[in-house]
Amino acid sequence: MPSDQDQLAALYLSERDRLQRQINRRVGCPAAACDLVQDIFMRLWERMPLRCCGDPAYLTRCARNAAVDHLRAENTRRSFVDGLLPDQYAAAPATPQDILQARQGLTGVDAALAALPERTRHVFLLNRIHGRTFAEIAAVMEISERMVAKHMARAMAACQSCLAAG
Repeated sequence: MPSDQDQLAALYLSERDRLQRQINRRVGCPAAACDLVQDIFMRLWERMPLRCCGDPAYLTRCARNAAVDHLRAENTRRSFVDGLLPDQYAAAPATPQDILQARQGLTGVDAALAALPERTRHVFLLNRIHGRTFAEIAAVMEISERMVAKHMARAMAACQSCLAAG
């Protein structure tokens, strides 16, 4: 008496081509049809021992369901990709010219910050680099929040003029 594995192997060899043709008619892709037939028989393998699995009607229903599931998944993927906006795609890699311009801009900003009075530079760095609020900076430096705002305005104007010139 043949084992369940032998029965499944024989069933696979006898039904594979028919199921692939059936699925290919629905999905329109021979490679996907081949993969789906493999999936069907893997599920049957996992559910051993075989019971009604040898019935051609059962296999036809499995193939139809696999094709429908595949088409649903493809439609979901397609609608997701179609819904993406161009700005949601990954940014293009920077060209050497972009990198050079960015470095020059940073060098200019560094020079502009170095030219600032020490207190103004310190306020700017505390806010923009360390993420401190105006109130926190005012408390640490023992100045008013209004003075912090003035220092930030000076620093921002220096950075903007540096970037505009470069």
